[in-house]
Amino acid sequence: MTDRETERQEMVERQLVPRGIADRRVLDAMRKVPRHRFVGPGVESSAYGDHALPIGEGQTISQPFMVALMTQELGLIGDEKVLEIGTGSGYQTALLAELADRVFSIERVESLARRAQKTIEELGYQNVLIKIGDGTIGWNEFAPFDRIIVTAGAPEVPQSLLEQLADPGIIAIPVGSRGFQELHVLERKDGVDTKRNAGGCVFVPLLGREGWGNGK
Repeated sequence: MTDRETERQEMVERQLVPRGIADRRVLDAMRKVPRHRFVGPGVESSAYGDHALPIGEGQTISQPFMVALMTQELGLIGDEKVLEIGTGSGYQTALLAELADRVFSIERVESLARRAQKTIEELGYQNVLIKIGDGTIGWNEFAPFDRIIVTAGAPEVPQSLLEQLADPGIIAIPVGSRGFQELHVLERKDGVDTKRNAGGCVFVPLLGREGWGNGK
C-alpha cells in the first residue's frame, strides 16, 4: 500500500466512520478516489487532512467529512442520474461517478471546469459530463434528475432545481447566509416534498441568477 493509499484509509477510519458516515459504498469510494489529485498546487501533502483546502479562483475543496456527509445524504444505489452544481476541483464529481450511473456537473469558473475535466478524464471516468455556466438554473436539457447536489451556499433552494428534480428524488444543498448555512436535504416522493436539516456548514456563496446574484 502506498503512502497516499494509507492516508486515504486513515481519513476514512479517523474522520468519517467516528462521525457517523456508515454507507459502505460512500466509504469505499472515499478510500478509492485520490483526493490529492484534486487539491491546489503546493498543498497535496494536506489533501487528506480534516479541513477544506484552496483550489484557486477563490474556491475550495470541501472538508472530507462534509463531502462524505452530503454524498451519504443522497442515498445513491448506482442507477441514478445526478446533477452537481459547482464542479470545483472535480473531487465530489469523481465520487459521484463511482456511485451513480451518470453525472452532470456545472461550474461557472472556466479554469476550474477545464482542470476538473482533465483530472477526471485522466482517472478514467467516462460517465461524467461537465459544462461551464450558471448552475443555479440547472441543466434542463437532461432533466429530470434523480439526485441534485449543490456544493455552494444558497439563500434558498433555486426554483429551477426544484423543477428539475425527479419524483422520487433528493436534493442536498447548503442554505443560509453568505457566512453560514444549514445543510438542507429535500426529499420528493409521490408529489410531496419533505425537508430536514442535516447540520451546520460553511460553503462559498452560490453565485448566479437564482443564487447570490442580482443584488442579493
